[in-house]
Amino acid sequence: MTLYLKNALFIDWQSLAVKQANIAVEQSQDKEISFVPAVPSSGDLASDDRVLDCTGKLVTKSFGCGHHHIYSTLARGMPAPRKIPANFTQILEYIWWHIDKRLDLEMIEASALASAIFCAKNGVTFVIDHHASPFAVKGSLDVIAKAFKRVGIGSMLCYELSDRDGAESVEQALAETDTFLGSGNQGHVGLHASFTVGEQLLRRAVELAQKHNTGVHVHVAEDLADQKITQEKYGKSVVQRYHDAGVLKLDKSIFAHCVHLSDTEKELLRQSGVWLAQNVESNQNNNVGIAGYNSFASNVMLGTDGMHSDMLRSAKAAFLSGQASEAIGFDGIYQRFRNVHHYLNACGAHGDGDNNLVVLDYDSPTEVTSDNFLGHFVFGIDTRHVQSVICQGNLIVKDRQVTTVDEKQVLAYSKKMGQKLWDKL
Repeated sequence: MTLYLKNALFIDWQSLAVKQANIAVEQSQDKEISFVPAVPSSGDLASDDRVLDCTGKLVTKSFGCGHHHIYSTLARGMPAPRKIPANFTQILEYIWWHIDKRLDLEMIEASALASAIFCAKNGVTFVIDHHASPFAVKGSLDVIAKAFKRVGIGSMLCYELSDRDGAESVEQALAETDTFLGSGNQGHVGLHASFTVGEQLLRRAVELAQKHNTGVHVHVAEDLADQKITQEKYGKSVVQRYHDAGVLKLDKSIFAHCVHLSDTEKELLRQSGVWLAQNVESNQNNNVGIAGYNSFASNVMLGTDGMHSDMLRSAKAAFLSGQASEAIGFDGIYQRFRNVHHYLNACGAHGDGDNNLVVLDYDSPTEVTSDNFLGHFVFGIDTRHVQSVICQGNLIVKDRQVTTVDEKQVLAYSKKMGQKLWDKL
């Protein structure tokens, strides 16, 4: 099947070259696109070919999320915690650890389906996710992968290993990770944060990542408590501990947050091949501080940390906060926005090829050119402009409606599962 995009204003996501074009999009994983002089007439189209009129629309590569928590989806509008958190560790204890202990596979499925729909409608066609459900571990990653596949978007998943829920939960989580990765699925070995991961678990996590030729996806120095408790327990800083354990040698590793690092730790990261995931809105929400990454890292990509599924929103937030913390420019924030593609390519991941595209009905008051596109990206384009979305050549959103699943049915299911979760809280 070929999907033809007729008369599009195409923007190359790397060079930012802008041209009027007809685009032929092949249906399959990681296919390239081609430009054709004209779209075949209706009589010359194959029976399963389709034409999408993109006159007056922008077309460019779709988006990716470098760090998500889909299990937080059912938290929206939930009852307030019984005790108001006074600091970051209490936020974890009273809210997120309170939620993840009560998830079951049905709730996880509902979270994944709803989150995947939100991603798709926001132009996000690939998600790197970090999951936790300590009393519903077995099969959880498979449930998420199948839900994302139903909606039609790509994913790299991991389960969050931690000692906080006891030895049985640890063994189940290690087995779930081993089974999932051993079945050929794309993913990482996940860790919560250094202060909840003991020496034996850290060693086993690195060994598991080496076994499956992947990296460790971990929260790093999100709050000063991670540094303080790690230093007290292990006599080392967080990054130094990961360095000594061999995590920094795994260049597919993702270090999320990295807000509170020493100069020594920054130098260790500079010398490594690991990638950083910036989650500025979550950092602001949790009042943990804002990092200036320009001083120690170029391989920074953007995530949402489960706050939402809108990468354009994440980019704007990171740009605005970055004015004070690191004087970031238009080009710098766009690079971070697109770095997830470079990361996935470096990993040899599948599902983020050139035939992942977004069609933007962008009602700009001014012309869009190669020279000024970045200004439109920062101050103009947002998710209300996402009209249609193509993933691996499949039209998964058309005229702002998901084509792969019944959105109303999924959201009714998620509401039911949300109430089930809230009743447990």
